[in-house]
This record gives sequence, structure tokens and C-alpha cells, in this order.
Amino acid sequence: MITEKKFPMTAIGKQKLEEELEFLKTVKRKEIVERIKIARSYGDLSENSEYDSAKEDQGFLEGKISTLESMIRNSVIITEDELNTDEVRLGKTVTFKELPDGDEETYTIVGSAEANPIEGLISNDSPIAKGLIGRRKDEEVKIITPGGEMLVIILEIK
Repeated sequence: MITEKKFPMTAIGKQKLEEELEFLKTVKRKEIVERIKIARSYGDLSENSEYDSAKEDQGFLEGKISTLESMIRNSVIITEDELNTDEVRLGKTVTFKELPDGDEETYTIVGSAEANPIEGLISNDSPIAKGLIGRRKDEEVKIITPGGEMLVIILEIK
């Protein structure tokens, strides 16, 4: 039996996925069905680009819905007990500084389902998170990234 991938996430992250899924099912699905209906009314479907585009969008939407359902079904919620620690772990916010004279950076380590680097949420599968997980405040850490090595010092863990 094949086991499905687990998706660690916060309760808020799961709620956001559930809200997105509900929106896709109730709003976006109806919009695409309406587009298909209108495109069909144009007649010959063999050369109907509006119909082809709507059907392509429908396929993409159904794939996204299926992915979100799987992520929600296989979610593993990070509990507060797991967060109460002095070391970097999933769900923690970490501030570090690249040595010798880099800027401070702050990221929250989340599961891949919640990752959004622009909002400061990095996946636990990312090179930076993998390098930081299990480390403590004031520890110097060498992180291997696709762009090369970087040496950082952990300034704060929340």
C-alpha cells in the first residue's frame, strides 16, 4: 500500500487551505461552467477557442481542487507543545544574520503547503530551514543552498 505524503501545517494554514478549497468549489467552478455553457452556444466546438480555453481552465481547476483536498486530508497540525522549545522547529519564527556582515532576516518555518517566502513563510523542505532546524539561539550555522554556502548566526527564536 502506498502511503500519501503528510503535510505539516499550522491550524491557521489548514484553515486557509479549506477556505481556498471552498472558494474554488463554490465560485470558480460555477464561473468556468458558465464560460463553457456560453462557449457551447457559439456552435461548432472544433474551432471554438473560447470553449477550448474554458475546458483547459476547468482541467487546471479540478487538478488544484484535488491537490488541496489531498493536502487537507493528509495534514498534520503542529501543536503548541511542539512549538514550546528553545530550538528551531516547524512553526517557529527565526531571526538570523548572515556572517560576516549581512542583514537580519526573519522567517517562519512552515510545511510546504503553507510556504510563501514573500510573506516570510519558508518550507521546512527548503535548504535554509533544513540548515536551521534543530539549532539554538546564538549558534553559528553553515547552510548549503543552491547558490552556495552561507554562514549565519541565529539571533532569535519565537
